[in-house]
Amino acid sequence: MNIDFEKMNGLVPAIIQDNTTRNVLMLGYMNREAYEKTLATGKVTFWSRSRNCLWTKGETSGKFLNLVDIKVDCDNDTLLVRVNPTGPACHLGTDTCWGETNDANPLLFLTELQDFINKRHEEMPEGSYTTSLFKDGLNRMAQKVGEEALEAVIEATNGTNDRLIYEASDMFYHLIVLLTSKGLRIEDIAKELKERHAPSWHKH
Repeated sequence: MNIDFEKMNGLVPAIIQDNTTRNVLMLGYMNREAYEKTLATGKVTFWSRSRNCLWTKGETSGKFLNLVDIKVDCDNDTLLVRVNPTGPACHLGTDTCWGETNDANPLLFLTELQDFINKRHEEMPEGSYTTSLFKDGLNRMAQKVGEEALEAVIEATNGTNDRLIYEASDMFYHLIVLLTSKGLRIEDIAKELKERHAPSWHKH
């Protein structure tokens, strides 16, 4: 990776992003030594401009930033560092240096679930319910979506909200399995809905 450390007198900004939530946690600066130590140890290390020395985040608090990935931007002078934090990123005790809560958007789990089902489709491990659905074939998968959708409708009209959520979750799961069998993903539905949301969209 080509990083231009000379543009800012040996330092580059390092944007720290939670790998799971995708929230920005903090901004620090790295020189070449901090960058290389981060790669070598798997713990994010910065150059402290106030103390004029290397500083591994968490070395005193125990709240480390465990490295997942580093990317450099198009100008080769800013880093995007994805991490798994072991605690709050800010020295004031907040999750982020902007005082925000580092919560994951629950919708992100749909992509995680899609990836999991894709893996099941590729590996087809024995004893997996998802594997059994794929082996039962397209008609059975489509039938299961219909059955779960009907159960969701029944709970919506005559049941409780908790049961509605339960049955709707079953429906979503089986729908993702069906989409996967057709080489599609849940994101394809999201893209279609996004297009429909545009003012210029017309039903076809």
